[in-house]
Amino acid sequence: MSAYRIVLLPGDGIGPETMSATRLVLDRVVSRFPELRLDLKSHEAGASHYRDFGEVLPDHVLTDCLSADAVLLSAIGLPDVRLPDGTEVQPQMMVGLRRAMQLHSAVRPVKLYPGVPCPLRDYGPGIDLVIVRENLEGMFASFGGGSMVGDEVATDTIVITREGTSRVVDVAFQIARRRNGRPADGKRLVTCVDKANVFRSMAFFRKVFCDVAKSFPEIEHDEVYVDAMSLLMVQRPQDFDVLVMENQFGDILSDLGAALVGGLGLAPSAEIGNERALFQPSHGTAPQIAGQNVANPIATILSAKMMLEWLGDRHDDTNCRRAAAAIESAVAALLEQGATLTPDLGGKASTTDVARAIAELIVG
Repeated sequence: MSAYRIVLLPGDGIGPETMSATRLVLDRVVSRFPELRLDLKSHEAGASHYRDFGEVLPDHVLTDCLSADAVLLSAIGLPDVRLPDGTEVQPQMMVGLRRAMQLHSAVRPVKLYPGVPCPLRDYGPGIDLVIVRENLEGMFASFGGGSMVGDEVATDTIVITREGTSRVVDVAFQIARRRNGRPADGKRLVTCVDKANVFRSMAFFRKVFCDVAKSFPEIEHDEVYVDAMSLLMVQRPQDFDVLVMENQFGDILSDLGAALVGGLGLAPSAEIGNERALFQPSHGTAPQIAGQNVANPIATILSAKMMLEWLGDRHDDTNCRRAAAAIESAVAALLEQGATLTPDLGGKASTTDVARAIAELIVG
């Protein structure tokens, strides 16, 4: 019997709806895989909690996140709920969680499933790459810092360290080692995305990347400037396997990647550290459709799939790996059938309809 304690953070806007949908799928997974037990504990945190109680992330919630086997978060933040300085609560909570849990690497798959309506749906070679984003440094190291000179000058400082860069690059190569290579020819390849021709910090990032690459001689590596990559991801996505980059660049290119394969409603993510991990969809809270039961739950469901994969790898647990594969197979089958899709994908199905359909397709 495999047993794991999972903290759920439903959050704000459409977050509770997509989390409820994901719980339907996880309940079916547990019934299909009786050797797997998931103890799910839900907590309130985020903008709504701040509005009602004056706290974004209560101490007891953070403590539970730190002691859990994994954290599954849906979406947080509301544009009309602000901190005293005028900023939204989402960055404070997410950066706080990342720093407390030491989640140094964000992993965002960019995978085109058959049947998905999107700009590159007829793309022959296929799209299947992974963006790995450094999660604690880069431009985001200035969160809560920076400087102002009167009302005339504002500065934020990019931070690149050998330790932080080495960790995220190592994660990228480890992911490449487990994958089947790029769609074009099956070659395992890790690409460093930077701006090393302009910034000293980026040249250093590239240097550390090349140093770490020496430990993975079986995997090829190359380097591409970030502006060129924004072009190549659209024109030649089949040529890429795993991309690794600084925090801000990853924040931008991962949304571009989502647009190539059907939108943020299909974009899961993982944030991992040496001991802990958090999983969440890449989309926001979409308050304009909250409460209507029309939000696409697939990004959250695939994030749960990534969670089970991570638990499987971390604990060498076949039950988790098989359950993760069953979720992805069910999602892929639903998308290929095309009959039960939410409005963002051109369908008329509800959030609940999609979750129930995926659950029915899960085979143990």
